Amino acid sequence: TRVVYKVQEEQPPNTLIGSLASDYGFPDVGHLYKLEVGAPYLRVDGKTGDIYTTETSIDRESLRECQHLLPGDPCFLEFEVSITDLILNSSPRLLEGQIEVLDINDNTPNFASPVLTLSIPENTNIGALFPIPLAMDRDSGPNGVASYELTAGPEAQELFGLQQAGKQPQLIVMGNLDREQWDSYDLTIKVQDGGNPPRASSALLRITILDMNDNAPKFEKALYEAELSENSPVGHSVLQVKANDSDQGANAEIDYSFHQASDMVRRLLRLDRTTGLITVQGPIDREDVNTLKFSVMAKDKGANPKSARTQVVVTIKDMNDNAPSIEIRGIGLVTHQDGMANISEDVPVETAVALVQVSDRDEGENAVVTCVVAGDVPFQLRQASETGSDSKKKYFLQTTTPLDYESVKDYTIEIVAVDSGTPPLSSTNSLKVQVVDVNDNAPVFSQSFTEVAFPENNEPDDLVMEVSASDADSGSNAKLVYSLVTDPSSKGSFTIDPDSGEIRVKAMLDREQRERYEFLVVAADKGSPSLKGTASVAINVMDRNDNDPKFMLSGYNFSVMENMPPLSPVGMVTVIDADKGENARIQLSVEQDNGDFVIQNGTGTILSSISFDREQQSTYTFRLKAVDGGDPPRSAYVGVTINVLDENDNAPFITSPSNATYKHILPHTSPGQQVSKVKAEDIDSGVNAELTYSITGGNPFELFQISPHSGDITLEKEILRKHHGLHRLVVRVNDKGKPSRHGTALVHFYVNETLANRTLLDTLVGHSLDTPLDIDIAGDPEYERSKQRSNILFGVIAGIVAVTLVIVLVVLVRYCRQREAKSGYQAGKKETKDLYTPKQVSKSSKSKSKVKKSKSPKPPKPTEDEEETGLQKSLKFNLMNDSVSDSPRIHLPLNYPPGSPDLGRHYRSNSPLPSIQLKAQPPS
Repeated sequence: TRVVYKVQEEQPPNTLIGSLASDYGFPDVGHLYKLEVGAPYLRVDGKTGDIYTTETSIDRESLRECQHLLPGDPCFLEFEVSITDLILNSSPRLLEGQIEVLDINDNTPNFASPVLTLSIPENTNIGALFPIPLAMDRDSGPNGVASYELTAGPEAQELFGLQQAGKQPQLIVMGNLDREQWDSYDLTIKVQDGGNPPRASSALLRITILDMNDNAPKFEKALYEAELSENSPVGHSVLQVKANDSDQGANAEIDYSFHQASDMVRRLLRLDRTTGLITVQGPIDREDVNTLKFSVMAKDKGANPKSARTQVVVTIKDMNDNAPSIEIRGIGLVTHQDGMANISEDVPVETAVALVQVSDRDEGENAVVTCVVAGDVPFQLRQASETGSDSKKKYFLQTTTPLDYESVKDYTIEIVAVDSGTPPLSSTNSLKVQVVDVNDNAPVFSQSFTEVAFPENNEPDDLVMEVSASDADSGSNAKLVYSLVTDPSSKGSFTIDPDSGEIRVKAMLDREQRERYEFLVVAADKGSPSLKGTASVAINVMDRNDNDPKFMLSGYNFSVMENMPPLSPVGMVTVIDADKGENARIQLSVEQDNGDFVIQNGTGTILSSISFDREQQSTYTFRLKAVDGGDPPRSAYVGVTINVLDENDNAPFITSPSNATYKHILPHTSPGQQVSKVKAEDIDSGVNAELTYSITGGNPFELFQISPHSGDITLEKEILRKHHGLHRLVVRVNDKGKPSRHGTALVHFYVNETLANRTLLDTLVGHSLDTPLDIDIAGDPEYERSKQRSNILFGVIAGIVAVTLVIVLVVLVRYCRQREAKSGYQAGKKETKDLYTPKQVSKSSKSKSKVKKSKSPKPPKPTEDEEETGLQKSLKFNLMNDSVSDSPRIHLPLNYPPGSPDLGRHYRSNSPLPSIQLKAQPPS
């Protein structure tokens, strides 16, 4: 692919012209771009292939390649770039390109002289045209000469004008000229190019009025063409121009001169001003210029000379006068110095070591060149570019076989180039290639992995081990330097002597902090590039008994329930030792061992050898000793406290009063007064020892009340006659344990005015102790029996009265019905409304009878003593906590006199007394 860019001339430095990677798809990663041809105007970015301008500005008019271009021809700046793959390290690729340098308007058009002279004969016809010398502009195209402008003073303003025929400005005569009146005129002519912005300059146009010369010279040809062999000798005739003038005398004598000819034309050719013969006056070299184009002016010698112009084109013919040129330069990463290239022996076959450019300044067959490598060397030429011409070719000088430094250390390569001219010309050039030895053997360790044991608590700079490696190379390639590659955690712990390979420890090692170190030992030779070998090293830090056993806590407190069976676990301790092996094997024992506790070594579990009784001992304190298996051994101690927790295993016991004692209460004791106090104790603790008091039996009259917290017994009611006698309270004392335990106390009270008969009282208390607790003992039993007899008598009388009333009612009803039946029905008697409707009297009497039937005569209101007696004889229900069921019980007097009725059996009957029901009978 041929690369073509365009850029305007005179661009500032570092202006991007184009990117080979972006514009033409060449790689931009892993490749090296190098400018081979194009300096000093261009530079190439080595990574991206971007082409930039440099400090040397590109001036189109100064470029050698653009000096002799024809108008409209483009100007090209050629360049070459090599591309080397750095990853594959393959032969470079050569890229050729052109940069078309675009013209900018950087040159001002100028006339050949600041004063232009033009001679015009007098009596010249109006409208006559006279050519004005052309202005020259080094720019081309639109930036070249575009227009002319004529400025005249008042005396010549109406005599002269300007007309432009193509690029040629012409002075037009607009009035009659008379030399005798005005023999010269000074005008100003301005030339301007077509740039943007345009550039312009001016010159003085001096017009001299001459005497009349009517005929101008005339060339035989408008265009003269000739071929001129290069290297023609000086004086060699090229061609002759010929002009004729119809005038006579001086007006017919012609003078020839170059017109608008370049400096090179004037330097190489000579024009005979009289004959028009053009000859060689300088060395003609086609390689410098291949075509000469110029104009020749023929001017007569009349007083008012006339002129004519013709175009001359001289083509330079090539001669085989140039031998081929061989240029050898570095390519890619291979650089040359003083005609020598250094190349490593390990380069692959077909590696390019140089770029050979063969060119011939001749043309045609004279420039066709053949290039070969002379001699028997492992190198050959390969064409680098398909775009080269026959006169200019590029080759890669590359290897054909692998190089071996040990066999041949250097080569002298001679390159011969021969052209196809007659006779052929040839040239030679040589390159010395120095084969560089390669460090192709890496160091090797005798052992790829080494493991050593090293004790802790060492001294700094102690020797740990020594490693060694060997290298099959020689010289600097076999000189080794040792180094360590460690992880960040062990960095700085070890050092290695770079020459001997001795590994030393820099600081004291502690196995408890780190038990193993692993790192790499690197052996690097001093070759270029350096090769390395590695070996792994593992250092196991050996343990020393430098740590005491350590209990996890500074002291242990355990809580256990009492009554646990022996050999029950009461707690567990944890002890550790930062050492290892036997140094960390720990034996536990109980200090001040009295046999109450033992400890398991494997688990650290403390076992009790006894069953705990908190009431006997609530706290046990001892020490545990931990001893490791090191030599000498290390030990540690810790204190242990065992707190025995209470269990509700003791029932409350009554301290006072005794069951066989009694308390005398006078009948006039006021309610609310404390009459006794129950005291109890519980040897448990906590809630198990918190007591509550309650009366569970023997208080049928609710005469007494006990405080549930203090056990104080107070009199709640006023003492009546029925309350006289012995009272037995069953007091229950409960603790708050779970399950709850209780104790029972019998509290006796004797209500009486005096204590005259103590023997009877002792007998009653003794009887109370033998009486079941579900039977109440309260008050005077004789009082109850008399009250029962009164109640029976009252019931019998009430029954008799009720039966009598029923009989009377039945007789009255029967009487009334018989009376109504006797009245009958009378014929013809007007029936009144009352016959069919019941009479109010009858209703009221019926309702009265109903009332009488339903109501029974009220018994007389009993007295207060009788009421108390009846209540005393009524049923009493005592719910005992100790009983299995809550069935009611009837509490009867303890002592029954002979012949007493079985009132208990009577009151246990739930059947009501029988009632008499009478039904009304219809009239007979």
